[in-house]
Amino acid sequence: MTVLNAIILGLVQGVAEFLPISSSGHLSILNNLFKMTTTEDGHLFFDVLLHLGTLFSVCVVYWQDIVAMFYEVLGFINIGPLGGERRQRYPAARLFLMIVVGTLPLFLILPINDMLEGLYYKSIFIGVMLVLTGCILYIADKMTQGKKTEKNMGLLDAVIIGLCQAVATIPGLSRSGTTITAGLATGLRRDFAVKFSFLLSLPAVLGANILAFAKAIRSGVDWSCLPAYLVGTVVAILTGIASISLLKRIADKGKFGGFAYYCWVVGVLSIILTVIF
Repeated sequence: MTVLNAIILGLVQGVAEFLPISSSGHLSILNNLFKMTTTEDGHLFFDVLLHLGTLFSVCVVYWQDIVAMFYEVLGFINIGPLGGERRQRYPAARLFLMIVVGTLPLFLILPINDMLEGLYYKSIFIGVMLVLTGCILYIADKMTQGKKTEKNMGLLDAVIIGLCQAVATIPGLSRSGTTITAGLATGLRRDFAVKFSFLLSLPAVLGANILAFAKAIRSGVDWSCLPAYLVGTVVAILTGIASISLLKRIADKGKFGGFAYYCWVVGVLSIILTVIF
Protein backbone atom coordinates (compact mmCIF):
# COMPACT_ATOMS: atom_id res chain seq x y z
CA MET A 1 0.00 0.00 0.00
CA THR A 2 1.67 3.19 -1.19
CA VAL A 3 0.78 6.66 0.08
CA LEU A 4 -0.59 7.52 -3.37
CA ASN A 5 -2.87 4.47 -3.34
CA ALA A 6 -4.04 5.37 0.17
CA ILE A 7 -4.82 8.95 -0.91
CA ILE A 8 -6.83 7.74 -3.91
CA LEU A 9 -8.76 5.21 -1.82
CA GLY A 10 -9.40 7.82 0.89
CA LEU A 11 -10.61 10.27 -1.72
CA VAL A 12 -12.96 7.71 -3.25
CA GLN A 13 -14.28 6.69 0.17
CA GLY A 14 -14.88 10.28 1.31
CA VAL A 15 -16.62 11.29 -1.90
CA ALA A 16 -18.58 8.14 -2.73
CA GLU A 17 -19.72 7.37 0.83
CA PHE A 18 -21.83 10.52 0.94
CA LEU A 19 -22.51 11.51 -2.63
CA PRO A 20 -25.13 9.00 -3.84
CA ILE A 21 -22.80 7.02 -6.10
CA SER A 22 -21.91 3.99 -3.89
CA SER A 23 -18.57 3.86 -2.11
CA SER A 24 -18.65 0.06 -2.06
CA GLY A 25 -19.18 0.01 -5.80
CA HIS A 26 -16.28 2.34 -6.51
CA LEU A 27 -13.91 0.60 -4.10
CA SER A 28 -14.90 -2.72 -5.66
CA ILE A 29 -14.07 -1.41 -9.13
CA LEU A 30 -10.69 -0.13 -7.92
CA ASN A 31 -10.06 -3.51 -6.31
CA ASN A 32 -11.28 -5.81 -9.07
CA LEU A 33 -10.18 -3.89 -12.16
CA PHE A 34 -7.19 -1.86 -10.96
CA LYS A 35 -5.92 -4.01 -8.05
CA MET A 36 -6.07 -1.13 -5.56
CA THR A 37 -7.45 -2.98 -2.58
CA THR A 38 -8.45 -2.26 1.01
CA THR A 39 -9.73 -5.73 1.81
CA GLU A 40 -6.89 -8.08 0.89
CA ASP A 41 -3.19 -8.48 1.61
CA GLY A 42 -3.44 -7.29 5.20
CA HIS A 43 -5.19 -4.01 4.34
CA LEU A 44 -8.60 -4.79 5.85
CA PHE A 45 -7.54 -2.62 8.80
CA PHE A 46 -7.24 0.31 6.39
CA ASP A 47 -10.80 -0.32 5.22
CA VAL A 48 -11.94 -0.02 8.85
CA LEU A 49 -10.02 3.24 9.27
CA LEU A 50 -11.56 4.70 6.10
CA HIS A 51 -15.08 3.97 7.32
CA LEU A 52 -14.31 5.37 10.76
CA GLY A 53 -12.98 8.46 9.02
CA THR A 54 -16.22 9.02 7.14
CA LEU A 55 -18.17 8.37 10.36
CA PHE A 56 -16.13 11.16 11.93
CA SER A 57 -17.10 13.39 8.99
CA VAL A 58 -20.80 12.94 9.82
CA CYS A 59 -20.11 13.74 13.48
CA VAL A 60 -18.34 16.97 12.50
CA VAL A 61 -21.09 18.21 10.19
CA TYR A 62 -24.00 17.20 12.41
CA TRP A 63 -22.35 17.75 15.78
CA GLN A 64 -25.06 20.13 17.00
CA ASP A 65 -27.80 17.59 16.17
CA ILE A 66 -25.89 14.82 17.93
CA VAL A 67 -25.40 16.93 21.06
CA ALA A 68 -29.08 17.96 21.00
CA MET A 69 -30.16 14.32 20.80
CA PHE A 70 -27.91 13.42 23.74
CA TYR A 71 -29.26 16.16 26.01
CA GLU A 72 -32.89 15.75 25.01
CA VAL A 73 -32.79 12.00 25.61
CA LEU A 74 -31.38 12.71 29.06
CA GLY A 75 -34.08 15.30 29.59
CA PHE A 76 -36.78 12.90 28.45
CA ILE A 77 -35.88 10.45 31.22
CA ASN A 78 -35.68 13.39 33.63
CA ILE A 79 -32.09 12.95 34.74
CA GLY A 80 -30.49 15.71 32.68
CA PRO A 81 -30.68 19.47 32.28
CA LEU A 82 -33.78 19.32 30.09
CA GLY A 83 -36.08 17.67 32.60
CA GLY A 84 -39.07 19.22 34.35
CA GLU A 85 -41.34 21.58 32.44
CA ARG A 86 -39.56 21.02 29.12
CA ARG A 87 -40.57 17.34 28.92
CA GLN A 88 -43.38 18.18 26.49
CA ARG A 89 -41.34 18.99 23.40
CA TYR A 90 -38.35 16.84 22.42
CA PRO A 91 -37.79 16.96 18.64
CA ALA A 92 -34.17 15.81 18.95
CA ALA A 93 -35.19 12.94 21.23
CA ARG A 94 -37.80 11.97 18.62
CA LEU A 95 -35.07 12.05 15.98
CA PHE A 96 -32.98 9.72 18.14
CA LEU A 97 -35.92 7.31 18.42
CA MET A 98 -36.42 7.34 14.65
CA ILE A 99 -32.73 6.55 14.13
CA VAL A 100 -32.95 3.61 16.55
CA VAL A 101 -36.06 2.28 14.80
CA GLY A 102 -34.50 2.80 11.37
CA THR A 103 -31.40 0.87 12.42
CA LEU A 104 -33.25 -2.27 13.57
CA PRO A 105 -33.84 -3.72 10.04
CA LEU A 106 -30.07 -4.12 9.65
CA PHE A 107 -30.26 -7.12 11.98
CA LEU A 108 -32.16 -8.93 9.21
CA ILE A 109 -28.98 -8.81 7.12
CA LEU A 110 -26.68 -10.52 9.63
CA PRO A 111 -27.51 -14.12 8.53
CA ILE A 112 -26.59 -13.33 4.90
CA ASN A 113 -23.79 -10.85 5.52
CA ASP A 114 -21.03 -13.20 4.32
CA MET A 115 -22.90 -13.86 1.08
CA LEU A 116 -23.30 -10.12 0.48
CA GLU A 117 -19.59 -9.54 1.09
CA GLY A 118 -18.83 -12.13 -1.60
CA LEU A 119 -20.70 -10.03 -4.16
CA TYR A 120 -18.11 -7.28 -3.65
CA TYR A 121 -15.71 -9.20 -5.92
CA LYS A 122 -18.17 -9.64 -8.82
CA SER A 123 -17.63 -6.65 -11.09
CA ILE A 124 -20.54 -7.35 -13.43
CA PHE A 125 -22.90 -7.50 -10.46
CA ILE A 126 -21.43 -4.23 -9.15
CA GLY A 127 -22.02 -2.63 -12.53
CA VAL A 128 -25.66 -3.73 -12.55
CA MET A 129 -26.17 -2.34 -9.03
CA LEU A 130 -24.64 1.00 -10.05
CA VAL A 131 -27.07 1.17 -12.97
CA LEU A 132 -29.89 0.43 -10.51
CA THR A 133 -28.57 3.17 -8.22
CA GLY A 134 -28.81 5.56 -11.17
CA CYS A 135 -32.44 4.58 -11.67
CA ILE A 136 -33.19 5.19 -7.98
CA LEU A 137 -31.60 8.65 -8.15
CA TYR A 138 -33.50 9.48 -11.34
CA ILE A 139 -36.74 8.70 -9.52
CA ALA A 140 -35.64 10.82 -6.55
CA ASP A 141 -35.02 13.75 -8.88
CA LYS A 142 -38.66 13.63 -9.99
CA MET A 143 -40.21 13.49 -6.52
CA THR A 144 -42.07 16.46 -5.11
CA GLN A 145 -41.00 18.24 -1.95
CA GLY A 146 -42.31 16.68 1.28
CA LYS A 147 -43.05 18.43 4.57
CA LYS A 148 -42.13 15.94 7.29
CA THR A 149 -39.25 16.51 9.72
CA GLU A 150 -38.25 14.96 13.04
CA LYS A 151 -41.30 16.67 14.57
CA ASN A 152 -43.88 14.79 12.55
CA MET A 153 -42.31 11.79 10.77
CA GLY A 154 -43.76 8.49 11.95
CA LEU A 155 -42.35 5.17 13.08
CA LEU A 156 -43.50 3.59 9.81
CA ASP A 157 -41.45 6.17 7.88
CA ALA A 158 -38.37 5.21 9.90
CA VAL A 159 -39.00 1.49 9.34
CA ILE A 160 -39.35 1.96 5.56
CA ILE A 161 -36.15 3.99 5.34
CA GLY A 162 -34.39 1.46 7.59
CA LEU A 163 -35.48 -1.43 5.37
CA CYS A 164 -34.10 0.43 2.36
CA GLN A 165 -30.82 0.96 4.22
CA ALA A 166 -30.68 -2.79 4.87
CA VAL A 167 -31.21 -3.49 1.16
CA ALA A 168 -28.47 -0.97 0.35
CA THR A 169 -25.91 -3.18 2.11
CA ILE A 170 -25.79 -4.92 -1.25
CA PRO A 171 -22.44 -3.86 -2.79
CA GLY A 172 -22.89 -1.34 -5.58
CA LEU A 173 -26.11 0.16 -4.24
CA SER A 174 -25.67 3.62 -2.80
CA ARG A 175 -26.71 3.71 0.87
CA SER A 176 -27.19 7.46 0.89
CA GLY A 177 -28.99 7.50 -2.45
CA THR A 178 -31.32 4.68 -1.44
CA THR A 179 -32.19 6.07 1.99
CA ILE A 180 -32.62 9.65 0.75
CA THR A 181 -34.95 8.42 -1.98
CA ALA A 182 -36.88 6.36 0.57
CA GLY A 183 -37.12 9.42 2.80
CA LEU A 184 -38.49 11.52 -0.05
CA ALA A 185 -40.98 8.75 -0.88
CA THR A 186 -42.31 8.82 2.70
CA GLY A 187 -42.80 12.58 2.51
CA LEU A 188 -39.70 13.91 4.24
CA ARG A 189 -38.53 17.41 3.43
CA ARG A 190 -35.50 17.22 1.15
CA ASP A 191 -33.01 18.75 3.53
CA PHE A 192 -34.26 16.57 6.39
CA ALA A 193 -34.12 13.44 4.20
CA VAL A 194 -30.41 14.11 3.70
CA LYS A 195 -29.80 14.77 7.40
CA PHE A 196 -31.73 11.68 8.48
CA SER A 197 -29.86 9.52 5.96
CA PHE A 198 -26.46 10.58 7.27
CA LEU A 199 -27.39 10.38 10.96
CA LEU A 200 -28.90 6.95 10.30
CA SER A 201 -25.51 5.86 8.99
CA LEU A 202 -23.80 6.43 12.36
CA PRO A 203 -24.96 3.27 14.20
CA ALA A 204 -24.79 1.27 10.97
CA VAL A 205 -21.18 2.22 10.21
CA LEU A 206 -20.11 1.94 13.84
CA GLY A 207 -21.63 -1.52 14.23
CA ALA A 208 -20.17 -2.76 10.95
CA ASN A 209 -16.74 -1.46 11.89
CA ILE A 210 -16.78 -3.14 15.29
CA LEU A 211 -17.31 -6.46 13.50
CA ALA A 212 -14.79 -5.62 10.78
CA PHE A 213 -12.15 -4.50 13.31
CA ALA A 214 -12.12 -7.91 14.98
CA LYS A 215 -11.84 -9.57 11.57
CA ALA A 216 -9.04 -7.20 10.55
CA ILE A 217 -7.00 -7.97 13.66
CA ARG A 218 -7.42 -11.71 13.12
CA SER A 219 -6.34 -11.44 9.47
CA GLY A 220 -3.26 -9.44 10.42
CA VAL A 221 -2.26 -5.79 10.10
CA ASP A 222 0.64 -4.57 7.98
CA TRP A 223 1.94 -1.99 10.45
CA SER A 224 4.61 -0.82 8.02
CA CYS A 225 1.76 0.75 6.02
CA LEU A 226 0.38 2.67 8.99
CA PRO A 227 1.63 6.09 7.76
CA ALA A 228 -0.12 5.52 4.43
CA TYR A 229 -3.25 4.36 6.26
CA LEU A 230 -3.34 7.52 8.36
CA VAL A 231 -2.86 9.78 5.35
CA GLY A 232 -5.70 8.03 3.53
CA THR A 233 -7.95 8.31 6.58
CA VAL A 234 -7.35 12.07 6.88
CA VAL A 235 -8.16 12.45 3.18
CA ALA A 236 -11.39 10.47 3.71
CA ILE A 237 -12.39 12.74 6.62
CA LEU A 238 -11.78 15.98 4.75
CA THR A 239 -13.41 14.87 1.51
CA GLY A 240 -16.28 13.38 3.51
CA ILE A 241 -17.01 16.73 5.16
CA ALA A 242 -16.85 18.48 1.79
CA SER A 243 -19.11 15.85 0.18
CA ILE A 244 -21.79 16.12 2.86
CA SER A 245 -21.81 19.91 2.54
CA LEU A 246 -22.08 19.63 -1.25
CA LEU A 247 -24.94 17.14 -1.12
CA LYS A 248 -26.84 19.33 1.35
CA ARG A 249 -26.68 22.21 -1.14
CA ILE A 250 -27.66 19.96 -4.05
CA ALA A 251 -30.61 18.53 -2.09
CA ASP A 252 -31.95 22.03 -1.49
CA LYS A 253 -32.28 22.36 -5.26
CA GLY A 254 -33.54 18.80 -5.75
CA LYS A 255 -31.01 17.98 -8.46
CA PHE A 256 -29.95 14.32 -8.29
CA GLY A 257 -30.16 13.73 -12.03
CA GLY A 258 -26.43 14.31 -12.62
CA PHE A 259 -25.57 11.54 -10.17
CA ALA A 260 -27.99 9.22 -11.95
CA TYR A 261 -26.22 9.68 -15.29
CA TYR A 262 -22.84 9.27 -13.62
CA CYS A 263 -23.86 5.94 -12.05
CA TRP A 264 -25.24 4.71 -15.36
CA VAL A 265 -21.97 5.51 -17.13
CA VAL A 266 -19.72 3.97 -14.47
CA GLY A 267 -21.94 0.91 -14.14
CA VAL A 268 -21.99 0.21 -17.88
CA LEU A 269 -18.23 0.80 -18.18
CA SER A 270 -17.62 -1.60 -15.29
CA ILE A 271 -19.59 -4.30 -17.05
CA ILE A 272 -17.87 -3.69 -20.41
CA LEU A 273 -14.34 -3.65 -18.92
CA THR A 274 -15.04 -6.84 -16.98
CA VAL A 275 -16.23 -8.63 -20.11
CA ILE A 276 -13.26 -7.41 -22.17
CA PHE A 277 -10.54 -8.13 -19.61
